[in-house]
Amino acid sequence: SSRRGGLHRGAVGLAVLVPLLAALAGCGSNRAGSPSAASGELPDQEVSDFVLTETDQGSPVWKLYARYAATYNARNVVIAHSVRVDFFDEQGAQSSELTAREGEIQLRTRDMTARGNVVLQTREGTRMSTEEMHFLNRQQLIVSPVEQMVRVERAGDVLTGYGFQSDPDLRQFEFKRKVQATVRTRSGGDIVTRSGGTP
Repeated sequence: SSRRGGLHRGAVGLAVLVPLLAALAGCGSNRAGSPSAASGELPDQEVSDFVLTETDQGSPVWKLYARYAATYNARNVVIAHSVRVDFFDEQGAQSSELTAREGEIQLRTRDMTARGNVVLQTREGTRMSTEEMHFLNRQQLIVSPVEQMVRVERAGDVLTGYGFQSDPDLRQFEFKRKVQATVRTRSGGDIVTRSGGTP
């Protein structure tokens, strides 16, 4: 079966969750530190230099690093700061890297939300940037909120738009609305086009 999705991946993710929770329980301090900015609630655990790995049959699918992370058991969520996520291809080589000011990880599903100067850079040189995006772990999809502008740069071409969806390697992506493209011509000039979607 493919390592990019399906029921098998969900079972593997849960198997990795048990050591993660044990590690979090052993690190940091209970109910110490700063409250969640949104709710004022205190974290159940806090840890510095946080690392979380998602594997499929022993091979890494992605690996998240954060300078700081706080676990909120009631919401089953980890809030992380200074986030980097390395995505891996089927051969186990790093295929892309995502960085963001902060991230929110759902522990059951491993879905993530990245916020603040979000950049996804692929090994081939394609670069996506935005202020907020979501990673749907089971589907292995990067999606942006429909109101959030996304910029993609590839081989000198620049596309911007809203309602972005892609795989983590930016091989196949689409915009839902207000797409604008600046395309490099062979003579070195730029062609600016607008297409599709609602204004």
